[in-house]
Parts: sequence; structure tokens; C-alpha cells
Amino acid sequence: MVEGRAHVLIVDDSALVTDALRLLFEESGYDVSVAGSVREAVDAGVARAVDVMLLDLTLPDGDGLVALTDLRERGVEPRVTAALTGHEAAEVTVRCVAAGCQAVLVKPVPIADLLKQVREWTAR
Repeated sequence: MVEGRAHVLIVDDSALVTDALRLLFEESGYDVSVAGSVREAVDAGVARAVDVMLLDLTLPDGDGLVALTDLRERGVEPRVTAALTGHEAAEVTVRCVAAGCQAVLVKPVPIADLLKQVREWTAR
């Protein structure tokens, strides 16, 4: 962890996804944490302020949006939360925005686009 670097929390139960995204963001100058469940996401978010949380909706211990609700109940919230989903349905987007997500990204998200978006969010 380097003082002053933006913190990205990647929440996904796929080690392949978290490993690839961790490498991408670390090589781009971010501090990165990963979580594979709702509980791990909440623990990581409570332990350290999160600038951007990339949040998979389908986790082994429940709906990923529960992590955002649980963090808020503990008085902490990522500056930006982007839901990652394989569903383009309008009702999914509505549910994510209602839960507090600032963006809904449909998988597979092009890596260059994801990195550009995170840079924009952390530059604010």
C-alpha cells in the first residue's frame, strides 16, 4: 500500500478475473484489494477507504449489492461503485442504481475502457 494512491477494490468470485484486474490496476499505479464474497468485500471496505469498487453481482454468499448496503450501514462507502454484470436487462441497471452504484458495466468489459473509466473516476 502506497500513501496517496487510489484504492481499487475488485469483488468477484473468479480468481481469473481478480488476478487479471489486480495486475492491470497495480501496473497502472493503483493500490488494489480483492474480495471473493460479500463478507470479504465488507471487511475490505471497512479496513480501508475505497476509491472505486468493481462489484460482481453474483457472489457465493449472496447478491453483491448487499456488500454496498452493509458498508453503508457501517458508515463507509466507496467513492464510486460500478456493478459488473452479465445481464443487460433494464431492471438490473435500475436495481444497481437504486442500491447506490454510479455505473453498471456489462461483462465482458473491454480492458482499455475499464481502465479509462477508473482513471476518470479517481481523477475527480
